[in-house]
Amino acid sequence: MVERRQTKRLVYVALFLGLAALVTFYRLLPLGGYGVGTGLDLDGTNDLQQGLRLQDFPPPDLLLCLTLAWVVRRPDLLPAPVIAVYFFIEDILMLRPPGLWAVTVLLASEWLRTRVEWFRDNAFWMEYLQVVGLMLVMFLANRAVLAIVMVPQAPLDLSFLQFLATVLAYPLVVATSHYVFGLRKPATGEVDALGQRL
Repeated sequence: MVERRQTKRLVYVALFLGLAALVTFYRLLPLGGYGVGTGLDLDGTNDLQQGLRLQDFPPPDLLLCLTLAWVVRRPDLLPAPVIAVYFFIEDILMLRPPGLWAVTVLLASEWLRTRVEWFRDNAFWMEYLQVVGLMLVMFLANRAVLAIVMVPQAPLDLSFLQFLATVLAYPLVVATSHYVFGLRKPATGEVDALGQRL
């Protein structure tokens, strides 16, 4: 039974890493006019003056949505070291300040872990409001730190568009995680095969 539980955990960690790698690979592809560091055009000369096209809008941060959705549903299947290491590697690949976004995501995910019981007992729209508020704090804190250390960053309007896209993508990521990958919040009092509370 212990082996089965460990195997399930390893399967979900491998699944998360595989999905994360696909998202990172897609973001590294030169498909749009946005810089590698943040997915946004860093020189500030975006196409707002010429009229925005669909491909000019920054894509949502699907990896952030995936991480927060999985931590809310099954924090036991996504350990903190996996989150920290992967986001640190992504910081390097995306040419972001190494460790800043990784620490931000790690702190946010650990805060969510402390509220698992609350999420379990409340409806999805309550979870959604909490996660949206947390995402807003994360994006603002990240921009504030980058501004303090005077690191070039995307224009505020494009960052806000990416934030909105990420907020809109969260329910879709939750639905995909639930219906495709079978990741759901345990019911109150639900236990595993060993009798341990989930």
